[in-house]
Amino acid sequence: MGSASYANRIRECIEKASIGTVFVPTDFADIVENSRVSVIFSRLEEEKIIRRVMRGVYYKAEFNEFLQEYVAPLPDKVAHALARNYGWTIVPCGDTALNLLGLSTQIPATWVYVSDGTYKEYTYENTTIKFKKTTNKEISKLSYKSALVVQALKALGKESVTDLILNKLKESLTDDEKNALLNESKAVTSWIYEDIKLICRS
Repeated sequence: MGSASYANRIRECIEKASIGTVFVPTDFADIVENSRVSVIFSRLEEEKIIRRVMRGVYYKAEFNEFLQEYVAPLPDKVAHALARNYGWTIVPCGDTALNLLGLSTQIPATWVYVSDGTYKEYTYENTTIKFKKTTNKEISKLSYKSALVVQALKALGKESVTDLILNKLKESLTDDEKNALLNESKAVTSWIYEDIKLICRS
C-alpha cells in the first residue's frame, strides 16, 4: 500500500473522531509503523486538522470563537494517550482521582497517576502530568474503575471518608461496577475494603 493510502486512512480515522480526542503513533500501528505515522501527523498539523500537544502527541482541537483560541485537550486524555503509546497501565491517584470521581472540584496543579511503567513527568503549556511507578498488585488485578475508587479512598485517608463521600461513590457506580469493586479489591488495605463494602451494599 502506498504512503498516500496510509495517510488517507489515518486522516479518515481522525476526521471521524470526536473533538478533543488525543492521538499517539501507536493508535495507528495496525496501519503503518510509528515513524511514518509521525510524518503524517506533522502534515495533518500543517493542514490544521490536528494540533501538537508535545512530541508525538496530537489532538483534534476545537476552536473557541468567543475566546479566539483553541480549547486545550483534557489532561486525563493526554495521560491515557501517553500510557497507550508506552504500553503502561495507569490509574489516577491523589487529587487527580478525587477530581475525576467528582469528590473534589479542585483542579489538580499536577495530574498524577500510578503506573506499572517508569517514573516520568511531562509538561505542556500550564499542565504537568506525572507518572509514579507502583507495585503491580495495586493496579494489575483491578479494573480501571475499581482501582480509581481505591486510589481515591487512599488519597482521602481513613479519617476523612464520610458517609457523604461513600454515598456519592455508591450513586456514581453501576451495579456491575460495584460487583467488580467488591470482588477485585479483597486484598487492599483492610479499612479501605470495609468502606468498599459499605459502598457496594445494596
